[in-house]
Amino acid sequence: MATTPAPVASPEASGLDNSRSARLLIAVVRVGVAFLWIQNAYWKVPPRFGEGSTPPEGLYQFTRYAVDYPVFTPYAWLVEHVVLPNFIVFAWVTLLVEACIGAFLLVGLATRFWALVGAAQSLVITLSVLRAPNEWHWAHYLMILAHLALFAVAAGRSGGLDGVLRPVWRGSDGRLARLLLRAS
Repeated sequence: MATTPAPVASPEASGLDNSRSARLLIAVVRVGVAFLWIQNAYWKVPPRFGEGSTPPEGLYQFTRYAVDYPVFTPYAWLVEHVVLPNFIVFAWVTLLVEACIGAFLLVGLATRFWALVGAAQSLVITLSVLRAPNEWHWAHYLMILAHLALFAVAAGRSGGLDGVLRPVWRGSDGRLARLLLRAS
């Protein structure tokens, strides 16, 4: 019995423009967001990350804002009782995660996964600094929205390694290939 293939929605029917200019702009936004993360790694300075300085500075200061200017009480409690007592560990994890977000978005590898990680990290930053002095709240909302948009359009498929490697992953039976296919 022959099966009829499922109809493929045209870009016009889906509301997405698959033109060269649209793909280029998606790649530009992805690279721009990547550089945002890479550029912001410069002030997360090991080994103390601003802890112990008077007044507090760097990552420690911005983490401390979650307690000093609470946005969400349970999160402020978590920062005060778990994160700050173990600050150096959390600071290294923060630096590593943010560097990975920047690097993976830059090359467009596993972009959907890293876009979700970026949205989550942006939410954590928002919960830490939203009520801090001189913070423009829309900057944080736009960071979250930019990452969700990168996820939605699978931005690594436009000018990134995801677009180059997806055919290879599709042809492989390996678990890593299947995982990367889903993450791209």
